[in-house]
Amino acid sequence: MPAAARAPHFVRSFERGLAVIRAFDADHPELTLSQVARTCDMTRAAARRFLLTLLDLGYVHTDGRMFRLTPRVLELGYSYLSGFTLPDLAEPHLEQLVAQVRESSSLCVLDGDDIVYVARVPTSRIMTATITVGTRFPAHVTSVGRVILAHLPDEEIDARLARAELRPLTARTIVSAESLKAELLRVRRQGYAIVDQELEEGLRSVAAPVRDRDGEVVAAVNIPVHASRNSMDSVRRDLLPHLLATVARIEADLKVTGPARAASPDSERRR
Repeated sequence: MPAAARAPHFVRSFERGLAVIRAFDADHPELTLSQVARTCDMTRAAARRFLLTLLDLGYVHTDGRMFRLTPRVLELGYSYLSGFTLPDLAEPHLEQLVAQVRESSSLCVLDGDDIVYVARVPTSRIMTATITVGTRFPAHVTSVGRVILAHLPDEEIDARLARAELRPLTARTIVSAESLKAELLRVRRQGYAIVDQELEEGLRSVAAPVRDRDGEVVAAVNIPVHASRNSMDSVRRDLLPHLLATVARIEADLKVTGPARAASPDSERRR
């Protein structure tokens, strides 16, 4: 966030501490002090203070040279996950869907300008990036993101598109705000989205929105497939009916549990 855009209450040191935690990922589970400083764009002295603080709190372990996160960092997300029961509700339905279509399926919610995977039943690895619960992608370039964005008020869609970084991830990525707005309106009308090799070459994905009992779109379910194995016609003919049936079953359960148990991070902020 640019310094000029920060509110008076913004705590810069807290932001930098979180940046140190986020420096560790699946590709970099262990880092030296110098690597943390370089990744977080801070001095070695600052990185050392943050790492030693995290060490004292039990969130980091070190052998004297390499640092790594400890399982205690899971506490940071526990409060959210413990009250967010939609993944638990949806997972049996995703498992049934995957058994039917023999393709992976995930449940995602909107968080800021990203979609976040909150439940996933895989069959095989079809993308370069490993997809796990917690994985994030820009919402506008994914099928799950588009079905959620499509059901936002028009003025909010315009505001999001105005600030979105519409850069080409592949040769097929939509990079025009006008074209993307037209696509979102089409998705809204038809009730589902298919993204054809815009996030990654060779990847097609179809998604449908999940509504709570008040009719608010709180999440989306997708089925990603190899483009070489599944044409656009076969995605619509062979996968979409199963996807829509699965979403209907999830929504039927949500009518019993209620909207509060299904709230996504973004829907909570809008209420």
